Amino acid sequence: MGIQTSLDELRGTTHIVDAMRVADELAFVASRNGGTRTTRVLAATLHGDDQLTAIAAVHALAQVFDDDADDVLAGLLSSDRAYLREHAAWAFSARLPRFDTIARLIGLVSDGGFSGMLAQRTLQQWASSAPDQVAIGLESALVGVTEPASRTRLVETLGVARGRIATAALLRIASDERESVSVRVAAVAGLGDREADARSVDLVSRLAAGGDFVAEAARLALVDLTASGAVRAPWQTGLTVAQLFLHADIDPQLTRAGSGDNGGIATLLVRLGDALVSATPGASDAAAEATTVQRVVTLSRGSAADALESLSSVGSTVRGHAYASVPLLSEPVSSADAWQLRVAAERGIRRVLRAIGTVDVLHLRMADVGSLAAANVARDLGISVVFTVAPDPHAVIRTLDQSGDLTRANFGEVDEREHYWFRARLVQRLAADAAHTVLFPRPNLEADMRELVGIDITAHPERHSIVPEGIDLEVVDRAVLEAGDHATGAPATAPLQALRTLLAQLPEERRHLPLITSVGRFHRIKGMATIASAWANGPLRDRANLLLVGGDLENPSADEREQLDRIDRTVPRAEAAASGLLLSGHRPNDTVARWVAATRFGVPGFAAPGGVYVCGSLKEEFGIAILEAMAAGLLVVAPAGGGPATYVEDGVTGFLTRTSDAALLAASMSDALDAMEREAAETATTDARPNRSRETVLRDFTIQAMARALSVVYADVSDAAAESHAGSVAAL
Repeated sequence: MGIQTSLDELRGTTHIVDAMRVADELAFVASRNGGTRTTRVLAATLHGDDQLTAIAAVHALAQVFDDDADDVLAGLLSSDRAYLREHAAWAFSARLPRFDTIARLIGLVSDGGFSGMLAQRTLQQWASSAPDQVAIGLESALVGVTEPASRTRLVETLGVARGRIATAALLRIASDERESVSVRVAAVAGLGDREADARSVDLVSRLAAGGDFVAEAARLALVDLTASGAVRAPWQTGLTVAQLFLHADIDPQLTRAGSGDNGGIATLLVRLGDALVSATPGASDAAAEATTVQRVVTLSRGSAADALESLSSVGSTVRGHAYASVPLLSEPVSSADAWQLRVAAERGIRRVLRAIGTVDVLHLRMADVGSLAAANVARDLGISVVFTVAPDPHAVIRTLDQSGDLTRANFGEVDEREHYWFRARLVQRLAADAAHTVLFPRPNLEADMRELVGIDITAHPERHSIVPEGIDLEVVDRAVLEAGDHATGAPATAPLQALRTLLAQLPEERRHLPLITSVGRFHRIKGMATIASAWANGPLRDRANLLLVGGDLENPSADEREQLDRIDRTVPRAEAAASGLLLSGHRPNDTVARWVAATRFGVPGFAAPGGVYVCGSLKEEFGIAILEAMAAGLLVVAPAGGGPATYVEDGVTGFLTRTSDAALLAASMSDALDAMEREAAETATTDARPNRSRETVLRDFTIQAMARALSVVYADVSDAAAESHAGSVAAL
């Protein structure tokens, strides 16, 4: 196939996801048919109205290795279209260093953001073969840059460049008290991330004796400089598994659940880690014990001080679930804005994995900066990776494409914010490199993985396992017992008293209504504002009060602010409670479980029984909160696609709908309330449907069942790695 034919095929695709997949073929054809004509044909597409094809052409040009293609890509670094600058910076990572572009890449690094991260990766790649040229360029740029954040990014990039020029600059900057704290911290971290020498160890040791943030960073750098490989203890016969999510502050009590990006994944990792280490205790023989999970370490973001403190606990060889902090050396940011923290993430993850000693499996779960960083570290340390594959962002792209919100004409501009192209490619890379992939159940799993992600799971079925997520039924059952007892006259426990206090904001005339409850992060993907709109702009407002649990109401992130502003435009905050809308902010997971159960039973004097649970997510790969609501006996409203469609019986245990459409969502919420009213009238069968909902969870979706399935996956991966290592040794 020629380059023009391949380009015509790309332009002729109907759907954006299909076009992204055909773009791979375009790049392949360009690599096979390089030359002046190929470069000219691709360059002609860069400035038209089809932004999607323009991006595909940039990456196809990256596969044409001649000076003409270099010239075109170099020109794009100065384009007035930001998305072209961004993808050109990425494309150069696959090419040999071009010295006349170093300054422009450094300029992107200085500006920061996602483009800065891509430019930094390219410079890091080039520094392996041209360290002095990159270091000189960075030093030259620092002469004219005074803004602390920009200087910090440039110094951090010096830290990933090797060679004596970069090292000398880092030593000078780290010891210069006239520099801002963040700049010195970046220099200190860079010194820790290289071979130890006397000058580096001496300076870092002296700085570590202080009491400020530079000293905290220096203490971590000292750990990095003096780290040595640990050998598995003879008595440590079980597996050690690491799992991570860097966009949450995860603690065993889940005190931050629902705030920022602390969503269902944080709850899952806590419950799963506990279940894994207790899944098969007391195995009957040594062989069986060797295939059980003995240690789980959950990594999440935290302060430098927390990170240093956690290192001692993660190195323990005693069976259990430990927590480790990865210091991103930055104020918390949303997952969409965290890409520029890649270098700090890699350093923190590497430090923890070294401290653990022997890690048998690292389980990654999403295409974010944490997985990007962790995959690089795992490759360097020789750790086997298990990756949970989901069609994300592919399913979102398809939904937005179908709605008309995402088109060829605006794809590049949207991609600047959402990074769809990079995330889709990251999913493909992580899945291809993983020792094993785990998939969620979906109604059309094989077709979705093939058509959306480009993975044929039937080609090598032994490399894929379908493992549903699960919940801890004991937590839910305790919540149901407490809420049921309170509904029949028992005193309110502390969590239920907190709910009563919140519901007391409702006017008297609304306290006879049931609750519509939704729990989750305040992010546009989770659809909290859409739920509020569906409830407020119709008769639902007169039938039930709406309780939205989640978000940081006092110090909202940008994503939370966007949802809160949309809700305020629908129901002004000052009028919310009087209108029946209650925003509670994030609450601990155990508290939320009791509130969800109370939605079913009611709260005497404040809320009628017969409430329903609503998930308004634009996409929901599985839906932990939905399962928890079903386990509590609630009728649910959930997205018609993804995981929920595999376990919600439409019209029986819930209602499936297109949640992106507020009118359809409102109709399903109304149907759910109607069903609850009919259920209440049929006293003889009142418990039949709640029992059916709980039985669904008990049968297939407990955290213990998930832990058992994953234990088998981890054991198989570990065994395969051991066999491969033994074969490599035998071949020497």
